[in-house]
Amino acid sequence: MRHHGNIVEMGQLWGNLHDRHGQLVALYCKLLCTKMEFHMKHSEIRPNLEVTDEVLERVAGTDVNNVFQLTVKVFDYLDAELRLAETVIRQLNTSIAISTTTSGQCRLSPLIQVIQDCSHLYHFTVKLLFKLHACLPADTLQGHRDRFHDQFHSLKTFFNKARDMQYFKRLIQIPKLPESPPNFLHAASLAKHARPVVVIPSEDEPEQQEDDDDDDDDPEPLINVSDVTMPSMMVPQQFDKFDQTFGPSNDKDIQIENLQQDLGKLRADLERVKGEAQRYITQLKSQINSLETELEEQRVQKQRALVENEQLRMELEATRRRNAEHEIVQATFGEAETRVQATEQRYTKLKEKHTELVSSHAELLRKSADTVKILSATHQNQEEVERTKQQLAFEVDRIKLDADMKLEEQKFEMKKLKRDFEEKRAEVEHVKGTLQRTEKVGEQLTSSMLALQVEKERLMRSASEKEAELSSLSQAAQLQQSSLQQERDRSTRELGELQGKLQEKSRREVQLQQKLLEEQFSLLQGTVSEAEYIIQDAVAKLDDPLHIRCTSSPDYLVSRAEATLGSIDKVKKGHSDYLTNMGDAGGLLRALTNFSHLAADTIINGSATAHLAPTDHADRLTENCRGCATQSLQFLKDLKSKASLQRADPASIRIVVEKIMKLGEELRPKGMDVRQDELGDLVDKEMAATSAAIEKAVSRIDEMMNQARMDTSGVKLEVNERILYSCTDLMKAIHLLVLTSTDLQKEIVEGGRGAATIKEFYARNSRWTEGLISASKAVGWGATQMVESADKVVLHTGKYEELIVCSHEIAASTAQLVASSKVKADRNSTKLTALQQASRHVNEMAANVVASTKTGQEHLEDKDTMDFSGMSLIKLKMEEMESQVKVLELENQLGNERLRLGELRKKHYNIAGVPAADLPEGNGLDPLLAPVAPSSPKSSKPSVMRKPDLAQKPNLTPKNMFR
Repeated sequence: MRHHGNIVEMGQLWGNLHDRHGQLVALYCKLLCTKMEFHMKHSEIRPNLEVTDEVLERVAGTDVNNVFQLTVKVFDYLDAELRLAETVIRQLNTSIAISTTTSGQCRLSPLIQVIQDCSHLYHFTVKLLFKLHACLPADTLQGHRDRFHDQFHSLKTFFNKARDMQYFKRLIQIPKLPESPPNFLHAASLAKHARPVVVIPSEDEPEQQEDDDDDDDDPEPLINVSDVTMPSMMVPQQFDKFDQTFGPSNDKDIQIENLQQDLGKLRADLERVKGEAQRYITQLKSQINSLETELEEQRVQKQRALVENEQLRMELEATRRRNAEHEIVQATFGEAETRVQATEQRYTKLKEKHTELVSSHAELLRKSADTVKILSATHQNQEEVERTKQQLAFEVDRIKLDADMKLEEQKFEMKKLKRDFEEKRAEVEHVKGTLQRTEKVGEQLTSSMLALQVEKERLMRSASEKEAELSSLSQAAQLQQSSLQQERDRSTRELGELQGKLQEKSRREVQLQQKLLEEQFSLLQGTVSEAEYIIQDAVAKLDDPLHIRCTSSPDYLVSRAEATLGSIDKVKKGHSDYLTNMGDAGGLLRALTNFSHLAADTIINGSATAHLAPTDHADRLTENCRGCATQSLQFLKDLKSKASLQRADPASIRIVVEKIMKLGEELRPKGMDVRQDELGDLVDKEMAATSAAIEKAVSRIDEMMNQARMDTSGVKLEVNERILYSCTDLMKAIHLLVLTSTDLQKEIVEGGRGAATIKEFYARNSRWTEGLISASKAVGWGATQMVESADKVVLHTGKYEELIVCSHEIAASTAQLVASSKVKADRNSTKLTALQQASRHVNEMAANVVASTKTGQEHLEDKDTMDFSGMSLIKLKMEEMESQVKVLELENQLGNERLRLGELRKKHYNIAGVPAADLPEGNGLDPLLAPVAPSSPKSSKPSVMRKPDLAQKPNLTPKNMFR
């Protein structure tokens, strides 16, 4: 466990390498760190994870919070295992490696431990989730269930792939997981759960059993001894073209090539060793600098801790002073209680005096009555008795009022003293709590200072070890450099001796090159002679009486002339390439062969068309056919001579063929109106424009790929390359589908038009023709939009979601094109079968684009674990409320965008001519599969760049769009 920090540094160092091995080592180091952290926190669980259910129950405990946290830790542990396994298998598939090769076994060897750990972690997860569902409501654990389902399917896929690999069959027995994950909402499903058991064959099995096994099941050894040879004994596997033609060179030439290869390898090894030594020295220096920076930070933290300790000491002194004041307050409070008791005693005495006054008043009243009776006879003393009575009554009232006032004053003073007492008591409790917290902080600071001191000593030891290691590496590099210098001097001497032999071989290569040029020119003369014979045979048929019965249509003549014009362009390009490199005449030979057949076909069909044409057109057509033959023969004659080879030009042939094509167009029937004529021509134009747009998209993707390799690197480059490769495959699949659809349409037209022309057939089936035109425009627009979206993603200005939507749009558009082509196609047509296969291929490629885009997006996202350890309870609550507000806002925006999408789709179908009653429920397809209409394209854009209006859109969703 003490080397945990070294593993983290090693993972970071390997992660900086932009190759596949560095990525695997970084993931494996991260897995080791996760494993060590898990077992340090849960020491009861053994490192090999082989524990009983009773131990797992004891580790989880009865507190639901502990069970919840343990489940999350197991989830994270299993995620790290699966991430390493998926990366290994993905790289194994990408590199086209198998499990019996050296590189394949090197990658697969860590997965044996991964398989063992995953089986135990899967069992832990199932047990803990059933326990959580018994304590918490199902809605609270929805996130746990979703995460378990994802891990279940990933683990099942990994086990199935590993079980099929030859490498694991003799080393480990992989368990099978159930077809579906457990149902945690029913507690009875726990009884159906079976713990997956991994079986590793015993090492002491008899060797007799291994010898009896099939040899095909044994994995190849990691290193083949027969393949290890010295560099100087290597024999080249392939020789050049001249050696294959005229036999191998002598042994000296082979030795020269071997020595040159050895010298190049030695130089490359020297540069590599120098680069590695310099890079390692740079890394060590950077590590030393980082360690010094950390040491300085620790010193600053120590000084800061000392300052904080002094502040806490001062606060402690202040707290002690407050405690002394509190003792004074308590003494004052005791005096107040004494005064309260004295006041209560005075109140009791006043109450007793009041009682005495009341009794004396009653006595006086009785005496007054007696006096009245006694003095009733005496009239003179009556007034005096009345005055005495009034005085006595006044005195009684005054005494009663004084007693009441004194009583109220005593009550108010008692309440005030009680309030002061409660306030002092609360202040005393607060001072006691502050004193306790201050003592705890002081203890924490003391322990922190001790830990910092230990860390400082460790860093100093590590720095000294790094310096010693750097010194040893420098000495090793110097020794290596001196040995390489000696080897370089020896190789230089040997190279000087071999220079003469190389010059002799160069002279021989010049002679062989000249002989090759002569043979290439001889092949060209033979091809030209054959082409002349084909043209002369076609010219001879113009004067053949038997040829008069042959007839042809102007449409077919125009198609033959167009094909001839295309072959002339290829001949011109092949002629230019041959003049640039006269050692390769293959392109010119193929172009001449195709041109001779097409030109002869044009001449023959031109003469056959003239047999049914008016006299004027027939004469001009025959004359131009002869002119085409004359110009073709003249061009071929120039190619046969080296003197005239440079000035040979097929431009004159093009002029004559264009005249023949123009005459054929003039001979076409004129029975249709202008609109029908435009509709017939528009089909071929749109299909050609769509094909051109797709070709342009492929070339643009290649340019973006080169630009991405220059501007980006690392994971971003890998993601961009995968996305662009998948886009290129999709474009090629669409191009193949368009070509297949074009051939199928020609078959439909030729089979259904009868005696009518092609334009008449398109005009008669205008609704079907408009559907073809609309589908072709949609395919071209989708290809262009995908290129723009991919360009934005590579330049970091676009969104991955745009690329996914474009993939869905292209799949829908191609499905529309296939549906439009199938309307009038024969069910038994082989071209229809080819079209359906091409459509399925487009759907697969579109799904690959979506998958690679989503995978790249996940790889580029920051998936670091969120750290909330430094937040207080109030801060966490505030962050939680802000997150809930954002969730509500995004849900509101999502609802509004779905409503807007529905309205856009209704408007789209209305413009396309589909009634609202025919729309599927929910405004069409699923939101992720439905095509997305563009937002108000500018009028300045070309027509291919804007999405066309659909003339007719099928209501049926194409099957198997995405698998």
